[in-house]
Amino acid sequence: MSDTAVKLDAIGIMRLIPHRYPFLLIDAVTEFVPGESITAVKNVTLNEPYFQGHFPGRPVMPGVLIIEALAQAGGVLSYMTHRDRDPGLIYYLGGISEARFRRPVVPGDVLELRVVVEKVKRNVWFYDCEARVGAAVAVTAKIACAPGAAS
Repeated sequence: MSDTAVKLDAIGIMRLIPHRYPFLLIDAVTEFVPGESITAVKNVTLNEPYFQGHFPGRPVMPGVLIIEALAQAGGVLSYMTHRDRDPGLIYYLGGISEARFRRPVVPGDVLELRVVVEKVKRNVWFYDCEARVGAAVAVTAKIACAPGAAS
């Protein structure tokens, strides 16, 4: 099986990153190229806990959680690229720039998360990220993640 054909479900994702419900924000990995890119999906449902207050009667996925979903996909990319990693290592969100919110994400949407490595410098991963719903771009951002020990 080629790396681009890698399919990873939520159970496989939880083996790689420490996030759990309600903060695990990716449901599956659909494409992976080591050290280059990853595509993941988040199925947005009305049952998400944040919809109760964001916003009552007009549910919209908070933009910060879309950014977090992109960062989680980036963390999975980094872990999968370095399969021999220290098992106690966690990739932490190190920075966000150029974030643009272009379309609301609502219940029923399937959010496609595409993360491409721009560079790795001093073990910090710099990603170019895009979240789409179908053909429509919802969010774009530059994200940095850095490894650190779990506490």
